[in-house]
Amino acid sequence: MPPLRIAVTQPAIAADVAENGRRVRSLLRSAAGAGARLVQFPEGMLSGYAKAQVRDWADVDWELVRAELSLTMEVAAELRVWVVLGSAHQLTPPNRPHNSLYVISDQGRLVDRYDKRLCSNTEITRFYSPGFRPVVFDVDGFRFGCAICIEVNFPDLFAEYERLGVDCVLLSAYPIDAIFATKARAHAAIESYWLGVSVPAQCAGLMASELIGPDGGTLTRVSDPDAGGLAIADLDRSAPDLHIPLNLARPWRATARDGEIYRSRRVDDPRSTDRTCV
Repeated sequence: MPPLRIAVTQPAIAADVAENGRRVRSLLRSAAGAGARLVQFPEGMLSGYAKAQVRDWADVDWELVRAELSLTMEVAAELRVWVVLGSAHQLTPPNRPHNSLYVISDQGRLVDRYDKRLCSNTEITRFYSPGFRPVVFDVDGFRFGCAICIEVNFPDLFAEYERLGVDCVLLSAYPIDAIFATKARAHAAIESYWLGVSVPAQCAGLMASELIGPDGGTLTRVSDPDAGGLAIADLDRSAPDLHIPLNLARPWRATARDGEIYRSRRVDDPRSTDRTCV
């Protein structure tokens, strides 16, 4: 199967929704011009993120958010690229919005939406309604999963995506500490899949947006958010340096997690059950 080229972005997020939409579409055109088939954006990219650009949902022009989303879908169809775009998703008042990732196909259709399941204390008590389901989707034979920010602290979520057969998890975030990047690389290496990380330019002092390989190494990262905020790399199953994580480690770890290979070799030996013998 041929490689799949994807782009991770690190744009600045503004309080102006229209400006955010323009930045998204500009980066889509740059990424598509470089051959990307999928482009990932940070948490809260379109609407603004709570506590940063948004202090009160009443201040958000939801009609403008929907209009900018529609324009972005049109550009995705024009360029034939998939888009994973962070934004708050309005619910029926008085319910708080979801913290979401919109999944837009290369036909310009909204095919799914990931709603952040594991929110922070401030998010869940003041700003957002939680989601309750994983999201997976396929692009050119590669399967993707979605996660958002603080969910990096919950290994079971990343193990769940491994069981769902993803090749790459797209983790969009607005992190507040540099250890976030280390945690992301650990998940990629443990689960033996690619992991895309997209954060805003506001987080450049902590980390860069990057694409992490199944071995935990960085394939590419945004070197200068002020100079475009875009990094592109290929998901290549045939890369020689990925043979061990993709073809050996991942299948073996699935066998190990199942446990039958160990249960079938359980011994009945008093020297095993007696913990005090020498």
